[in-house]
Amino acid sequence: MTSINPIVHGVRQPILPPAKTESKQKTSMTFQETLKTISSAPEALTISKHAEQRLNERGIHIHENEWNLIGQKLTEAKSKGVTDSLVVLKDAALIASAKNNTIITAMNREEASTRIFTNINGTILMDY
Repeated sequence: MTSINPIVHGVRQPILPPAKTESKQKTSMTFQETLKTISSAPEALTISKHAEQRLNERGIHIHENEWNLIGQKLTEAKSKGVTDSLVVLKDAALIASAKNNTIITAMNREEASTRIFTNINGTILMDY
């Protein structure tokens, strides 16, 4: 009688599980999606104590959706090489560091119209 021998030509053959190609594709897609999300997400906008004080003193109120848009525009400006920016809104003007994503100071538009702005290398107009 002949028996079935798991050894072929004197070498034991390993039993390999089936390849999970679908799992690998999902993992790489998830990583790519995550990377894209992280790289396109704006950093959190920070308001310096000085800017917060100026906003309160001057009665400047900026809505949350405007803050979000300012953060997005600062991220875009940073990607274009801007480090310090003047952000001009309908009722206010802000000096912001695109490099640090921080609002440095704030003034109303009347004050801004009589000022000379130095040490900025970009302007964001959001006059809506």
